[in-house]
Amino acid sequence: MRAGCYTAITTPFLDGEVDHQGLEQLTEFQISNGITGILAVGTTGESPTLNWEEHNKVIESVAGKARGKCLCIAGTGSNNTGEALAATRHARDAGVDAVLLVDPYYNGPSSIEIRKEYIAPIAESFPDLTIIPYVIPGRTGTQLLPEDLALLHDRYQNVNCVKEATGNLDNMRRTRVVCGDNYHIFSGDDALVLDMMTDPAIRACGLISVASNIAPGFTTELVQLVLDNRTEEAKILFRKLEPLFRLTTVTTREKTPYGEISCRARNPLGVKTAMCLLGMPSGGCRQPLGKMTKRGVGFVVETLKQVQNDSPEVLRPVADFFGVDIDKRLADTDLIQSLSYEDI
Repeated sequence: MRAGCYTAITTPFLDGEVDHQGLEQLTEFQISNGITGILAVGTTGESPTLNWEEHNKVIESVAGKARGKCLCIAGTGSNNTGEALAATRHARDAGVDAVLLVDPYYNGPSSIEIRKEYIAPIAESFPDLTIIPYVIPGRTGTQLLPEDLALLHDRYQNVNCVKEATGNLDNMRRTRVVCGDNYHIFSGDDALVLDMMTDPAIRACGLISVASNIAPGFTTELVQLVLDNRTEEAKILFRKLEPLFRLTTVTTREKTPYGEISCRARNPLGVKTAMCLLGMPSGGCRQPLGKMTKRGVGFVVETLKQVQNDSPEVLRPVADFFGVDIDKRLADTDLIQSLSYEDI
């Protein structure tokens, strides 16, 4: 895979169904802003709630639009190797450049099992397709360890990179040690990309991003600045984008008749709420994801206002491409109220 920034694109919905016209618009927005590549139907694309027919159509749409313009990765992972094999075959036939295989969730195989019973059969079946393990134990309850990544890399030339979302810098450093200098480590956390790319013991080569759904050009520029060793310029741009990076997970404290509770709005709820506010094709999330609380939506509104006030150039491409007045939308109380629960 090429170093750079890849957007884990959201899947827009309209009246509960996949909004294919909206998806095409979002894909065109990414391409027009110089994104390195697009990941279709990752976690951000709500892969858990798409059936396989919908899943495959989203991949076909993004791959078709991306062909010859940017790279395309398809999320084809599952907790069922047979399903992952079938999905990978479809993605290969649709013309993708790589597939992303999330660690098998819920049934929680060991790292050895993930390597031998999941990644290896797929890598062996599709030797001409880049296979990207996606390590995110906070979502899956299991983890493909650096040592097993190295064993896969030793045996299969097409397993030469990882999407690293453990949040554990020591784990990433271990991956670099055992996998070698030519192995590609992509950050799976927007907020950690600068640390991962500038740490000489990690040397990540890029980012698979959530925030780039909103700011693809600037997030791509951030990655390129680090690749070009223009670190001080990258730090300035990082500070402009950092508020958007905080939308991946929004945690608020909420009052109930029985006491205060913590409410954690997980990806993609925060970024899709932001996209709705900005006038981008989005729609809500599919159940069991729902809406944010009023405090959660308030946090998203204030975050977008901060970016608009401090660094208006970051959101200007959204306004220009989708023909929206961002200031007006961020002041629309009816719109804001419609995006949250009336009560909890």
